[in-house]
Amino acid sequence: MDEQHTAPERPAEPVILERPGHPISHKDIDPDVLKILFRLHRLGFIAYLTGGAVRDLMLGKPPKDFDVVTDARPGQIKKRFANALVIGKRFRLAHIHFKDGKIIEVSTFRKDPEAEEEGATLPVPDPKSAYGTPREDAFRRDITINALFYDPVILSVIDYVGGLEDLAQRKVRIIGDPAERFSEDPVRVWRVLRHAARLGFEIEGATERALHSHKHLLATCPGARLYEELNKDLAYETRPVFEILRRYGIFKYILGRIGEDYEADSGMFARLSSLLEIEDRAKSQGFLLSLEEMYALVLWPWAEPLLAGSPGDPNQVLKNAYLGAQIKTTIPRSLRADFSQILIILRNMKRALRTGHMRWSMRERSHYGQASRLCFLIEKGRPPQERESFESLFREAFPSGTKWPRPRRR
Repeated sequence: MDEQHTAPERPAEPVILERPGHPISHKDIDPDVLKILFRLHRLGFIAYLTGGAVRDLMLGKPPKDFDVVTDARPGQIKKRFANALVIGKRFRLAHIHFKDGKIIEVSTFRKDPEAEEEGATLPVPDPKSAYGTPREDAFRRDITINALFYDPVILSVIDYVGGLEDLAQRKVRIIGDPAERFSEDPVRVWRVLRHAARLGFEIEGATERALHSHKHLLATCPGARLYEELNKDLAYETRPVFEILRRYGIFKYILGRIGEDYEADSGMFARLSSLLEIEDRAKSQGFLLSLEEMYALVLWPWAEPLLAGSPGDPNQVLKNAYLGAQIKTTIPRSLRADFSQILIILRNMKRALRTGHMRWSMRERSHYGQASRLCFLIEKGRPPQERESFESLFREAFPSGTKWPRPRRR
């Protein structure tokens, strides 16, 4: 994209925020990340901390991960780091491996917004021609507050795009012309909303106007990319992101008619929001659901009345409803099979808590334990502790013992 058009008001030279004008301290940065940064500097390369890590450190939050960007090419990094593995086809980058499975991603400065990632909607040039300068790398990113660099040698934050000002004003702003950037890659609509929700920031005016007029382009995105983005929301704090997606009418582009139901039925979405609040709280305390459990939880307020009101084979009921929903997101068939079984067992558990009748042979099914965890979470509003399970809920509901399950045969 023409740089003069994308940000004519930005000077060629960056804003440099020196210590003590910012709160970033080396004690808050992963020691292995610092080792990489300083080693690259000693070898004569430019190397910065970048992305969400700099944003979070500026906000006084612990970063979820650390990304390094440098002018060293992937091959140069591999030669100088014995624990580096070069990955990627469209744009190569280095993964530097440490003990306990830790991986630090190191990328080379880029300049082409179209080469930003796998699945971009426009043609990608020769990767070698996409290498760029720090300024070019900053302008090819999505939003200003994620385009800051931190130089550990001079202890300074480097800002080419106005990210420091937007951090101070608590705003999410797309870099460049919003209409053009959303047209290039509609997934940016989702990312703007995600960051606004998680940070509690406002969306800058021009960005928000273009978001409303371009959100329908999400329907043109490859389903695999939508799946990747949805999984990002399920992996971290989910409820605030889902709430803003619904408020801006994005759910239907992600979950098809299921999303339309969540947007139209405030009671159904309130149930989902309540469940996600419980799950987010449990997640913050270290209780993590598997991916199939998360999908089952997200779909439960939609699936519960469907399964309760439709006689016949529940597998076929779910399959027909799922296909009829015309979901845009490409969810792998194996994952769909997994969360469908969890939903069916969960339906039987909820019914058993009302009637006292449970098909205890279901304990032999591979997804029984996952359904048990979700049932406890839904019923008690907290994760099960050690030795707590669906059986605990059933014994509490029917304390006489006449309907208790027999011990499992070993």
